[in-house]
Amino acid sequence: MNVDVSVREVMDREYVGVSESDDLIETVELLLRQDAETAVVQRGSEHVGVLTYEDILATLVDGPPPEQATVGDAMRERVPTVEPETRLDAAADIMSTQESGRLVVTNGSEALGVISERDLLASRTRELEQHPQQHEEDELLVDASGGVETGDTGRMVDGYREQGICEGCGRFTSELSGFNGQLLCADCRTM
Repeated sequence: MNVDVSVREVMDREYVGVSESDDLIETVELLLRQDAETAVVQRGSEHVGVLTYEDILATLVDGPPPEQATVGDAMRERVPTVEPETRLDAAADIMSTQESGRLVVTNGSEALGVISERDLLASRTRELEQHPQQHEEDELLVDASGGVETGDTGRMVDGYREQGICEGCGRFTSELSGFNGQLLCADCRTM
């Protein structure tokens, strides 16, 4: 991931803002019209929560009757945030540790926008398209005997291949990649 790119450069500044007292069904209609996956719940200019499709579905199943439900009934009060000058790799780490597919970009208590996993992936795709030679060179690995290997995603560190544990199946592997906020092996990414 390009470490020189900040959240400000890829965040969506056109976010949907709603209040806790807004009708949930009307908010769903607004999200659909705006083609948005998330709404930032605000009290004045302060962000106090987020609302996602998952939150809405859970409320429709376990909450008050839909015609009586409000945004406050469905929203998540824990708001994962990031500052606009945060680098994309740090934002991806925050998403992963907060187990969230999106972050509200803030300047103090003011919401400036939203950045999602999709935004991070789109930024990475643009980077790969703009600098293909750099990433092809990254895939060439030097093994402990000094030979060159290709096609393996693990990195050599002090003569040893870098490996980790898949967050999906728990397997120890050198073929981990970020997918939906988790580090997954090739088998778990295809499920």
